[in-house]
Amino acid sequence: MSQKGDLNKIENRIIELRKQLHHHNHLYYNVVEPVISDKEFDILLKELEELERQYPQFGDPLSPTQRPGGDPVDGFEKVVHVHPMLSLSNTYNSEEVEDWMNRVEKGLEGEEIVYVMELKYDGVAISLLYENGRLQKGITRGDGVTGEDVTSNVKTIRTIPLVLKEGAPEKLEIRGEIFYPFEDFNRLNAQREENGEQVFANPRNTAAGSLKMQDSRIVASRKLDCMMYSVMDSIGVDSHSKAVEKAGDWGFKNPKPTDNMISTSKDANGVMSFIEFWDKERHNLPFAIDGVVIKVDKYDQQERLGLTSKSPRWAISYKFETERVLTKLEKVTYQVGRTGAITPVANLSPVQLGGTTVRRASLHNADQIAKLDLHNDDMVYVEKGGEIIPKIVDVDLNARKGSVDMFGSIKFPYECPECSSTLVREEGEAAHYCPNSEGCPPQISGRIIHFIGRKSMNIDGLGSETVVQLVEAGLITDVSSLYELREADLLPLERMAERSVQKLLNGIKYSTEVPFERVLFSLGIRFVGETVAKKLAKSFRNMNTLMSASKEELEAVDEIGERIAISLLDFFSIEKNTNLIRRLEGFGLQMAKEEEDGATDKLAGLSIVVSGVFQTIDRTSLKKLIEFNGGKVSSSISKKTSFIVAGDKMGPSKKEKAEKLGVSIITEQEFLDKL
Repeated sequence: MSQKGDLNKIENRIIELRKQLHHHNHLYYNVVEPVISDKEFDILLKELEELERQYPQFGDPLSPTQRPGGDPVDGFEKVVHVHPMLSLSNTYNSEEVEDWMNRVEKGLEGEEIVYVMELKYDGVAISLLYENGRLQKGITRGDGVTGEDVTSNVKTIRTIPLVLKEGAPEKLEIRGEIFYPFEDFNRLNAQREENGEQVFANPRNTAAGSLKMQDSRIVASRKLDCMMYSVMDSIGVDSHSKAVEKAGDWGFKNPKPTDNMISTSKDANGVMSFIEFWDKERHNLPFAIDGVVIKVDKYDQQERLGLTSKSPRWAISYKFETERVLTKLEKVTYQVGRTGAITPVANLSPVQLGGTTVRRASLHNADQIAKLDLHNDDMVYVEKGGEIIPKIVDVDLNARKGSVDMFGSIKFPYECPECSSTLVREEGEAAHYCPNSEGCPPQISGRIIHFIGRKSMNIDGLGSETVVQLVEAGLITDVSSLYELREADLLPLERMAERSVQKLLNGIKYSTEVPFERVLFSLGIRFVGETVAKKLAKSFRNMNTLMSASKEELEAVDEIGERIAISLLDFFSIEKNTNLIRRLEGFGLQMAKEEEDGATDKLAGLSIVVSGVFQTIDRTSLKKLIEFNGGKVSSSISKKTSFIVAGDKMGPSKKEKAEKLGVSIITEQEFLDKL
């Protein structure tokens, strides 16, 4: 066969693999009926990855291999919605629902009306634009008229198809809600708590914050979900319920009548029956809802009813009451995190709330206690609603018997509950801190637990309980002590058999192979998370250069602001920290970033923007090529931009800005010729 014939065969195989993987993704995430095993899926994915690596000319930014998230962006472009994203009028009782239905029936002058009821997902509204079955943009609601282009983050959500199934319209705008499933949200908070970080309050706000993050790789790790609920374009059906059903045929995750997540009715009894069902059953859902949306189903009737300046006349939202219970505050205890932050926790008389028994509630900080004016033995109101973590929202003052002094107001402690050190509160900070980082047991354990974590040094055979046991036994005092442990030290301890001891020691030994960026993250420097550690490792290449960097040099690194720079300078200015790093280096930990074979500095010092669709190489590979040769990839054009590599369909706004700032634009081939 000719070379051209071979390439055609390879291209066809790549196309077929992508089609299969998109199909299996849909079955796994949206239909929840996978037909192949995870291993079989991974084999197909690896074959595609290898073919795309060998033949970059067949690259596709919407390939399943590009799903995990690309490089960080510098900002999000504003986009005007073709159809404004209007808010709905809210109601909280059946009388108001019936009043709205009466207004609808009056407006339609005796016509037969079918109402459609759906769940009101407690998340972030998103509008998705497709052309020729391919995802073009994901736009937030914004102010309803103008939103932000968060396509790079939307692509990381597995339930959102990158390429639609056959039969989808050439142009499509579809809307839905991005939300955070409880299980994944709880897992994230457990990790943050283990790392000594502030836990997130609720899934809704966390989903919104995740969607606005600059680094889509972090968004991918959050495992957001999306449910589609509104098709904006004409697709040849006459009602909303039929359009939502069609969306499922094209590959979207959609509510289904079989799950009772969408239903129709011709009267108020049917509407209220749906509402009453979900008011009770919402606690059994794997995600949060805060009500039910009721719409007139037929499109022609919606059009005749029209809109007000703020909302459609043909739809209304029934909001569930936020659950609130009254219980007794038994006492307030205080937890110490690895950074020394003191978190107050309200211990309550057990009470049922949102389908679970609540015994504790977050109080966040001293300001929250003072704001509530909490007293010992107060009867307090606790809410959950969309909140995963219960919180105290009010106090029943009438329940206080006798004088207030008899109970005594709760005062935030001046001393650490674990080591009795005087607490400090930095200017502008909400939390109090224990400054005794070397002598406070929970801080010592917390730092070591962070150090051994899966995303840090990933030391197999060593868990948080064992760390606490080793600290209490005096065998470890900091993370470097781990590398001095011997079999004879461990065997006498409870639950330490020869096999588990050997597994632990092997885990410690293998951790010396962990790359520099993860070692840096493992140190637990305040504000230095995974992404920041990667940026610092990439920019400074080794620990010595990083430790000697000035504030200006640190702030020159992409996304490293003053707060992070000061935190790094403070950390490295403390002798015990630099001594710890030297000890770790002596034990063989990686303190320099490995050089990549073939890497050059041809583009060193250049800030390059990539825009458009490319023929020879896909965008992700192009960005990697820039970084491989020492350049920096930027998503926004500024005076600091060295040049733009432009493919087909470069955004007109970017082109206009480049011309205004005098930034040169080169073609894909011109860029490759530079290398």
